[in-house]
Amino acid sequence: MGLDLYSKVEPYLGFEEEIYTLHKEYMTFIMSLELDNIIDIGCGQGYLLENLKLNDKKAFGIDLSASQIKVCQEKGLNAKALDLKFVEEKFDCATAVFDVLNYINADYLEEFLRNTANVLNKGGYFIFDVNSLFGFEEIAQGTLSIDLDEMFISIDANFEDRELKTDITLFSKNESGYFEKEQDSITQYFHAQKILNKLLSKTGFEIVEKVGFNLHSFDESDKFIYLCKKQ
Repeated sequence: MGLDLYSKVEPYLGFEEEIYTLHKEYMTFIMSLELDNIIDIGCGQGYLLENLKLNDKKAFGIDLSASQIKVCQEKGLNAKALDLKFVEEKFDCATAVFDVLNYINADYLEEFLRNTANVLNKGGYFIFDVNSLFGFEEIAQGTLSIDLDEMFISIDANFEDRELKTDITLFSKNESGYFEKEQDSITQYFHAQKILNKLLSKTGFEIVEKVGFNLHSFDESDKFIYLCKKQ
């Protein structure tokens, strides 16, 4: 996947308000349940880790993108480029924020959930969000172009056969004043609630709460936030 290229363009995509709104909901769960010792799976550039640190929470972040982790470490955050299956520590809470599960193919979703359960202590919580079908069909699709002095970004997202393929093109000016082109793509997958609920139960999780969430001003939820507990 084009995670490293995405990490380069993410700061320019204007998601700050959405990130803040979503993280506020996560922090409401974490603070109300007095959760600590948290692993943030797919931590990206560490936005949730920063919130956790500000609230004196012990947190560790992992991500498959080395460039994303480099940003975290430059911020002084505890994060490592590491696959979840290689994590040996145990935690009281795991989070997977902003579409992490949607980046996981259905064939590997059960394995991911088992690996998540394995890093949690008994009674530990797992908080995550997934895109609804409405979110994919009506929100995520489309084309975006960003033209700046030093770079040009083009993003084209198309949802078909329950997969959202996003093509990313970046032209950035090098030290010689010439523009260099980079291209890659990322794919997200729609997970039906019925299947997801079944897999959560199969991998040892009880769904404590499921919240329909609107990151955008529509009547229908574009996301669902799950609060689960390891049995």
